[in-house]
Amino acid sequence: PRFLCRGDWGDLSIVQLFEGIVLRAHGGHYYVLSDGGVTDCGVRGRLKKNRLETDLVAIGDRVRWSPIEEGRGIIEQVFPRKAVLSRSVPPPDQQTEQVIMANTDQVLVVFSVRNPPFNPFMLDRYLVACEAAQLPVAIVANKIDLLQPDDDRDPFSLYRGIGYPVCYTSAVTHQGLEELRGMLLGKLSVLTGPSGVGKSSLLNALWPDLNLKVGEVSEFHDRGKHTTPVPELLVPEPGTYVADTPGMRQFRFWDIDPEQLEAFFPEILARLGHCRFTPCTHTHEPDCAVREAVARGEIAPIRYERYLRMFEQ
Repeated sequence: PRFLCRGDWGDLSIVQLFEGIVLRAHGGHYYVLSDGGVTDCGVRGRLKKNRLETDLVAIGDRVRWSPIEEGRGIIEQVFPRKAVLSRSVPPPDQQTEQVIMANTDQVLVVFSVRNPPFNPFMLDRYLVACEAAQLPVAIVANKIDLLQPDDDRDPFSLYRGIGYPVCYTSAVTHQGLEELRGMLLGKLSVLTGPSGVGKSSLLNALWPDLNLKVGEVSEFHDRGKHTTPVPELLVPEPGTYVADTPGMRQFRFWDIDPEQLEAFFPEILARLGHCRFTPCTHTHEPDCAVREAVARGEIAPIRYERYLRMFEQ
């Protein structure tokens, strides 16, 4: 514990301070894990004047708080974030950053091979956001028990070829769970991805005591329903933190300009500086090293098409 002096001259009080990590944030309540357990905290008013374009406090934030009564406290300080996975808030508040998780060591993007069907453009948006935030990222390809005999047995091979780790899993057959558990142990991780891909089911299969709520995929729309209402940082075993996040149907970039995109596609980044023109958008310029690599098959045309689509958006 640390101590804070607060008050006017002649009315000075000594307040005991504790440090902890935010596990959950909902409706102005921030549940902070410290040595003594979890405390329901509010936020000191003077802090609310800062960071108006982003979430003031998010899961994963390291904070310093003071007790106000049994089981309740007030956050006095939010420590600087070392890494953030975030997206832009949906319209009309698109100029506001929504922090999915602060201070994460890695991002595991979960998609299913079937039910709901894999959306490669959405995966590429996640990967770009992680590259922009300089966050290590891996792909978890879930529900492999649903693959049919004539299906591609390695549907994410394109991404492995680029250099992204891919872990094939099934919460039903438990295939790949030991590999996934090894990726999570001792780290602060966030599991993110669309609704219905099985994030909570995977965590339940790894740590049954979590008993997280899971849902079915809508047969009519062939997409998942939200079963995780708000992001929550779980502590399934000492030293291991895993954020279970609500499924997302859209992932809007935060603070990424079109001219920056080239640096967030590893196969394009490797060819920067070899184009005839600098800068080069790699969309129409002659003697473009990226377009030439696409023509030779060194860059997958579908990835290049998604780059163009993001650039236009």
